[in-house]
Amino acid sequence: MELLVDGVEEHTVAKGDGPVNALDNALRKALERFYPQIGNVHLRDYKVRVLSSSDGTAAGVRVLIESSDGKEVWGTVGASENIIEASWEALVDSLSYKLLKDEEKNVKRK
Repeated sequence: MELLVDGVEEHTVAKGDGPVNALDNALRKALERFYPQIGNVHLRDYKVRVLSSSDGTAAGVRVLIESSDGKEVWGTVGASENIIEASWEALVDSLSYKLLKDEEKNVKRK
């Protein structure tokens, strides 16, 4: 995986129990150095819904992810004809949500 994080190019590779877990592990590996608070985010639920079953294996999918940081629980969604892409969208949104919520809390404290 190749990401640009705060102007720094990150290249990571990770294994997992299947492609979605490997993608999640690689994403975290690239980001945790910059955002250590994502280390306590974990996946609580992962669901895939077929959007148009009449299209068979070419059908679009919606991936629903429920995540938690041990204090709060939130859900994110990804949609695509490609299940890995839909999973990526939901995973990225989940970590982005965590970072935005933490930033919002820090702004309120100041």
